[in-house]
Amino acid sequence: MSGVDLRTDLAGMALPNPVLLASGTCGYGTELEPFVDLTGLGGIVAKSLTLEPRTGNPPQRITETPSGMLNAISLENVGVEAFLREKLPALPAILPVIASCFGTEIEQYGEVCKRLDASRVAGIEINASCPHVKAGGIEFGQDPQLLGGLVRACRAATRKPLLIKLSPNVTSIAEMARVCEAEGADGVALINAVQAMWVDVEARRPVLHNVLGGLSGPAIAPIALRMVWQVAQAVRIPVCGIGGIHGAREAIAFLLCGASAVQVGTASYAHPGIAAEIRDGIAAYCAAHGFAAARDLVGALEAPA
Repeated sequence: MSGVDLRTDLAGMALPNPVLLASGTCGYGTELEPFVDLTGLGGIVAKSLTLEPRTGNPPQRITETPSGMLNAISLENVGVEAFLREKLPALPAILPVIASCFGTEIEQYGEVCKRLDASRVAGIEINASCPHVKAGGIEFGQDPQLLGGLVRACRAATRKPLLIKLSPNVTSIAEMARVCEAEGADGVALINAVQAMWVDVEARRPVLHNVLGGLSGPAIAPIALRMVWQVAQAVRIPVCGIGGIHGAREAIAFLLCGASAVQVGTASYAHPGIAAEIRDGIAAYCAAHGFAAARDLVGALEAPA
């Protein structure tokens, strides 16, 4: 569109544009093929993978909230071997696919990374921050020492570009990003969902069976923007912005705050083709404001000193 160069580099991954689909919201990619041309996106981050298939939490495990969505699906997935055997080959070869990795122990993360290392995935995103599982996930994302050990183990297990998905449920997001950088991460992705809950006042019970879930959607965009801005100032590795993006304006704001790329998640549930519209909106903004390339927007926020 308008001759704007949309290409970007995220943690060593050359992407055709900066708009990806977020893990957990696009399944394994093929689910959205009837609604959007996947090859026109910057890439997808597939549903988080564990060593063995995982069933997740019982219902109710998802609900709408004001300006958002609350979920406690708990990483239901087919397992890494089924992904490599069935899901990955079903995707277009030219589509950059980032695999998401999860475990309840550091050794499990490392083994999943090892099995993904020989595949054609463009990179690996480490889900170190799931806010609604009983073990693993949020524990790693909230403790700098545990996070450092996790990144170190995953780095040793793969040569693939390594993104660490950070939790917003911390005191200092910048500190956690610096830990990842020091242990060899190629980039960080933020934020994961904000830990939250919702109540059915008539039944006087939590809406979710798990009680706690992860809040996503437009309600968390200002939180995510703040954290992306802080992390971009604190580390030299690339940042991928996530959280509440439901249009081009939000995506552009993340780029201006220092993100090299963005992931679109919850918005895809209501509008499966939204990522393509956001891509085109970024191009239109660049053309209208004299930017030859989308990467020229990265960190271009004119903030007071």
